[in-house]
Formats: sequence, structure tokens, C-alpha cells
Amino acid sequence: MDTASAPDRPRTENVGQGNRWLMLGLATLGFAVNFWAWALLSPLGPKFLQSGSLGELTQSDVALLVAVPVVVGSLGRIVVGALTDTYGGRVMFPAVSALTVVPILFLAFFALDSYAMLLVGGFFLGIGGTAFAVGVPFVNAWFPPAQRGLAIGIFGAGMGGTAISAITTVKLYDDLGQTAPFLITAAVLAIYAVVSWLLLRDAPGRTPQPPGFLRRVLSNMRLPVTWRASLLYAVAFGGYVAFSVYLPTYLMTAHDLEPADASNRMAGFVVVAVLMRPVGGWLSDKLGSIPVLTGVFAVTAVCAAIASTQPPLLLLGTIDFLLMAAALGAGSGAVFALIAQVTDPTRVGGVTGVVGAAGGLGGFVPPLIMGWVYGQTQSYAIGLWLLAGTAAFVLALTLTSVRRLAQQKGAQA
Repeated sequence: MDTASAPDRPRTENVGQGNRWLMLGLATLGFAVNFWAWALLSPLGPKFLQSGSLGELTQSDVALLVAVPVVVGSLGRIVVGALTDTYGGRVMFPAVSALTVVPILFLAFFALDSYAMLLVGGFFLGIGGTAFAVGVPFVNAWFPPAQRGLAIGIFGAGMGGTAISAITTVKLYDDLGQTAPFLITAAVLAIYAVVSWLLLRDAPGRTPQPPGFLRRVLSNMRLPVTWRASLLYAVAFGGYVAFSVYLPTYLMTAHDLEPADASNRMAGFVVVAVLMRPVGGWLSDKLGSIPVLTGVFAVTAVCAAIASTQPPLLLLGTIDFLLMAAALGAGSGAVFALIAQVTDPTRVGGVTGVVGAAGGLGGFVPPLIMGWVYGQTQSYAIGLWLLAGTAAFVLALTLTSVRRLAQQKGAQA
């Protein structure tokens, strides 16, 4: 069923395909470079832990350091999503990108020898994580309903910016100096801010929402789709974020890998998840979101249970983590395909902000739990069993409450 409202059709059906895909490409690039910046501290966590340059840090200290940008970027999406509904991606993409340059430069020049200053810089580095709430409504407005799952999934592949960070940050830090990864990232973001200001255009016919941030946020939070999708995304994207920020530490501790090797393996996890995100959106366009989400959470529950036994990394452990990455990536795409199917297009930004915040917060809590549990038990098994149980819970939610919502709104189920 075509769920687009009447005002939505002129801005999607009468737009040239070239403009549509160009805007998608620019938005995806912006998401990637902002996420690259957002994830700068994660690969360096194990180095800070081993080197002692910041004093005697614990696992919990490192977990907090890499999680702070996640939680700030997550909560900031509520604000940025609502602002995007009002001002559009044409304004918000350059603004978010330019603002993120400031904490990166602060980290490079003032914070690398102080744990407290790293926390301060990491707090404001979270601005980069809000780019997601800009891109989803921006892309959604450019595409007709039948293509939104694929388009938003392609945009979501920009989360691969964390893979760029994983692959390059430690190497640049070691080979070119500790400020190098920060300065290079700041330069790329500054260039993107200028390019996006010159080239990005909001979809023709976009209807800006009137000012009134608090009222609109509260209204969006009351929508049934918002809290249901928030729970799903907290597990799907939250699981992805949690592993992308904490996997290097886990691999070094549980499997005795070197920092560079651990970061490279984390990059493989990220790449698989990134590639599967548009697949999840495309499958949701073809099969419906509910079947895709059902499969995603079933696979996640099984893989997390297997990982809790700490299988040998050489074969079974690697396959298990890659399958989990594929499921979490596909699930992230499917959640926003569901949102596009059942949400008024003029409210997608606000709903995206709240749901995106839930996803980021879902990534904030597990690293802290994993670090604390390991400190108490010298084992990651309990944390992984908690993930398996949570995935099983949202699987049940998908098959009941979420399925009923999709059927009521006429989306494929």
C-alpha cells in the first residue's frame, strides 16, 4: 500500500533521478565523514590503556572514554532531528560538520595528555554522531515510498566511517604523530562542510515544520512507532555501535591480540555490518520489514549465545562475529524502512532523532557493562548472555506489537 501523504508525492515523483541519487551520495558521504570523526577515540582506547601515558587506567575508564561521544551523539539526535524537520538538511549537514571540527582540534592540541580533557573533547565530539538524524529525513524526502528502504539503507552505510577510523587512526597515530589522525579528519570535515553548503539541496516541495522544538519532540515521542522502533534500534544499531567501540578491547583481552590486529578485525566487523545495512532496507522494500527484523533478531540471539562460550577466534569465533555483524547491519536498515513505511513524512526527522538516540544509547550501555562485568568476573560471558536475552525479547516484540502496528498502517508484514 502507498503510505505517502498527498503533500509527499510532488516532491518525490516529479524529481529527476540524477538529482535524487546525487543528493543521496552527498548525504552518505557526509554521514561517513562525521562518523569517522565520531569514532576517533575508540581505536586509541587500547593504546591509552597499555601505554600508561594517561596514568593507570582501568577497563571501565577506557569504556567510559569511548562511550562518551556515543551517548552525546545519541541524545543530540533528538535536537538535531527536530531542527532538520524545520531547517532541512541543506542547512544542517554543513552546520553539524563544521561544529564537529572544533572538538577534533581541541583533542589534537589540548587533550591527548590528559584523561579529563579527553573526556571533555569526547563529549563535544559527539556532535558528529548527530549527522544521522540529518540524513534520514533529508534522504526520505527525496525518494518515493517504494524506494525509501533501499535509499535510507544506502545512506545508513555511511556508518562505515567507523571502519575508516578503525583502519587508519592507530596507524596514523603511530607513524605520523599523535595529532595526525585528528588533523586529517578535521581537514576532511571542513572540506565536506564547504562542499555540502554549495551542492546540497532539499527535496522540492519539502514542507518545513514550524518552530516549537519541545512540543514537536513530545508529540513525536507519543507516536506508537517511536517507542517500538526505539527498542528495535537500540538492539540492532546499539549492538553494532557497542561492538564497534569495544571490540578492540575485547579481542585484546580475551584473545591476546595486538592493538593494530584488534582494530583491523573490528574494521572487518564494521564493513560487514555496513554492507548489510542497505541489504536490510532493500529486503524490507521487497519482503516487508517484519520478516527481515524477525530473522535479524533470531540470528543475533543465537550468535551472542555462541560468543558467550568464547569459541576459538581462528574459525568459529570469526564466523560468529561476522554473522552477528551482518544481522545487526541488516536490522539497522530494516528499522528505518519500517519508520519510512508507517510515519508521516513531515515527522520523519523528529521520529528519527528519538529512535536514533535510542540506538546510540543502546551502544553506550553495553561497553560499560562489559568492562564492569569483566572487572568483576574476568569473563565476558554474562554480558554476551544479556545481549542474547535482549535480542530474544525484541524478537518477541517484533512478532507481536510491531507486527500489529505495521498491519494497522498498511505496511507489508
